[in-house]
Amino acid sequence: MKGTLTEKILNKHLVSGNLIPGQEIAVRIDQTLTQDATGTMACLEFLNFGLDKIATKLSVSYVDHNTLQTGFENADDHLFLQSVAEKFGLYFSKPGNGICHQVHLERFARPGDTLIGSDSHTPTAGGVGMLAIGVGGLEVASAMAGYPYSLTCPEVIGIKLKGSLPAWSSAKDIILTVLQKYTVKGGINRVFEYFGDGVKSLSVPERSTITNMGAELGATSSIFPSDLNTQKFLKAFGRAKDYRAFAADKKAQYKEVFEIDLKKVEPLVAMPHSPDAVKTVKEQNGTKVNQVIIGSCTNSSYKDLMTAALALKGKTVHKDVSFIVAPGSKTILNAMIENGALSYFIKAGARIAESACGPCIGMGHAPASNSVSVRTFNRNFKGRSGTADASIILASAETAVAAAVFGEITDPKKLGKLPTVNPLINFDVDNALILNPLPPAEAKKVNIIMGPNIKPLPAGRPLADSLSGRVLIKTGDNITTDDIMPAGAKILPLRSNIPEIAKHVFIKIDSGFYGRAVSNNGGFIIGGDNYGQGSSREHAALAPMHLGVKAVITKSFARIHRANLINFGLLPLNFTNPKDYDRINPGDRIELIDVANCLKAGKNILMKVNGNTEFKVFTQLSEREKDIILAGGKINYIRKQLGLKELPPPEPPKPQPLPQQPQTQPQQQNQGSRPQQQDFKHQGQQQGFRPQAQQQGFKPQGQHGFRPQGQQQGFRHHGQQQGFKPQGQQQGFKPQGQQERPKYQPPQQSSRYLPQSPKNQPKQDMRPPQQQQAPAVQPQAAVRQPAAAEPKPQVKKQAAKKIAVKKKTTKNT
Repeated sequence: MKGTLTEKILNKHLVSGNLIPGQEIAVRIDQTLTQDATGTMACLEFLNFGLDKIATKLSVSYVDHNTLQTGFENADDHLFLQSVAEKFGLYFSKPGNGICHQVHLERFARPGDTLIGSDSHTPTAGGVGMLAIGVGGLEVASAMAGYPYSLTCPEVIGIKLKGSLPAWSSAKDIILTVLQKYTVKGGINRVFEYFGDGVKSLSVPERSTITNMGAELGATSSIFPSDLNTQKFLKAFGRAKDYRAFAADKKAQYKEVFEIDLKKVEPLVAMPHSPDAVKTVKEQNGTKVNQVIIGSCTNSSYKDLMTAALALKGKTVHKDVSFIVAPGSKTILNAMIENGALSYFIKAGARIAESACGPCIGMGHAPASNSVSVRTFNRNFKGRSGTADASIILASAETAVAAAVFGEITDPKKLGKLPTVNPLINFDVDNALILNPLPPAEAKKVNIIMGPNIKPLPAGRPLADSLSGRVLIKTGDNITTDDIMPAGAKILPLRSNIPEIAKHVFIKIDSGFYGRAVSNNGGFIIGGDNYGQGSSREHAALAPMHLGVKAVITKSFARIHRANLINFGLLPLNFTNPKDYDRINPGDRIELIDVANCLKAGKNILMKVNGNTEFKVFTQLSEREKDIILAGGKINYIRKQLGLKELPPPEPPKPQPLPQQPQTQPQQQNQGSRPQQQDFKHQGQQQGFRPQAQQQGFKPQGQHGFRPQGQQQGFRHHGQQQGFKPQGQQQGFKPQGQQERPKYQPPQQSSRYLPQSPKNQPKQDMRPPQQQQAPAVQPQAAVRQPAAAEPKPQVKKQAAKKIAVKKKTTKNT
């Protein structure tokens, strides 16, 4: 990586380790960002460190995900985030100000600096030459506390751009070209660095489209040089002082180089249900379209929206198409109001949505059943739109406009001459919805506001000498964090309440997971390749940890999810022989022997299945990561370094009624997954298995001595203050435990959920291990050695301070 942009930034910020790809390094972080879907957890985690203020140069708390308010939960979380920002010195971007990545690019991103954000698309800022990395919320909380960020030193892949794009081809088509070559798992522990004479033909918004969607490669980050185009962009937003020229050396060393001749790039689309399922528009010509949405953090810049607006001028949206436009920021929206271009959308028949993530995360504008929606987004995972059987196609703003006008996918050249967009040289920056950090004297007076849906962060469990339990689920390849912990208007409002959101783990592909996890006091997850790709949301690790999951054993992990598992004390294990994956079934009993000692010594771990079959599993952990796992997670690890008391051990979750499940269609086979098995019989229908809530010892909530929420351990519930009636006593509403319990529904057949098939597998033996017969299987001998240890970064301790918590109260209406 010598002489690359990546090497220069890492070297400048290096705290520990050596810049050798594959080894762990730690770097100093200049800036952080959070958004409200992940920010509440990050703030709760930061509060555990007992510090007075943030230690970064700049941190921003954005509200852009959960702006659809159908109950008190989202609004309460917004107040909590604002009070934390005011207390500890963060900027606060209020709802409606815009999408975090678009706003951060406009207002705060700086060439040559480092940024981590609790959102996987944080690399958007790489469009101005910033090394920006998506991480879990706990990594952001640690950085705000002054800790360096630890990561695997990446390889650097050079993407050489030649020439310039032809009319109607776009930056979106460039990144789709890269995805077509490298796929959704081709960027793990890699940075994609763009160079060549073609770079100068791309504006910063176009570069940021590419770096944003580079997250779909599984990459650590993507980055462009900082040049005159960067200077023009920063100056337009009143930030000329932040500019610095920044480029790779002419003889920079890349792991490999992929050359793209821009003049040969043609309009492309990503077909359902993966961003790397890339086809040409010509191949999909004539596909009927029911909905078109332009927006998201990928394609909602001034250039994107102006191109679409000018292409629509004087035209009308097709009668069968619902057309939605979501500007990326309030500043962009204001600019289009001022120049009149917003009226082109409205007169053509468009609906204007709030400047927020919205439909990209299933928060409104869900498409119709069995329909086709063309979107300028970055992800098209099945069900993410809010409609399980909809087909989501990813496209550029140019291709999306053509689909809106003609009602089908068609070459955007059919719209006529490509309109010319003159870039604004001076934006009227809108500060109405962004709050600056308070002066220290005022900040000290702020009390933290916590609504009733905000629950204490579950504590991790220190690693036991041995781990045992049942296989709770077996998945296929490319399982996303949306599969593990879905988003959407129903589930995301529970993000601050881990016991509640935990009921939805794997709910899209296996509605029985929660019941099995609780009744078995946790267990193990078995996964295929690239387990945990997609969103950075750490709830996909936090909620399984709360349910007692002890380890996740896969063929391979996606980068961010693996880090999140470690941060919450869950062992990320890999099969030494990937074929062993095929020999494990849901319901099998697993025992990991002498785990802690093997971990400390860097040895493979012996895994017994059903008491006799033996496999070997491994994990490549640095010395720092080992210490975090042994401590039961990063919060325990940091609290120990700060000299704070150890958090009390967590109590196992008590059985709760399952949420009502919508009817879903069987999922289509994932790339790389095993074929669907026709004789499928679900595990829960074998050998007298009774539906959840009828298993041994399981009683619905309210029948086993469980006290109502807010009456446990002396905690006074928000709803019991100032005469407010406890939840469940209002207007005939039945308390939890007296409501009708949802009926058990076995999950739909899916290629990504691979239960035991009686056609080619023995029946599950549920007897104790000592009574089970050993199958004739020889242990595997393949051994893979863990990575060498790296020294732990030194962190200055800070005195802990108590934080005044003001419980928000409301009156019963």
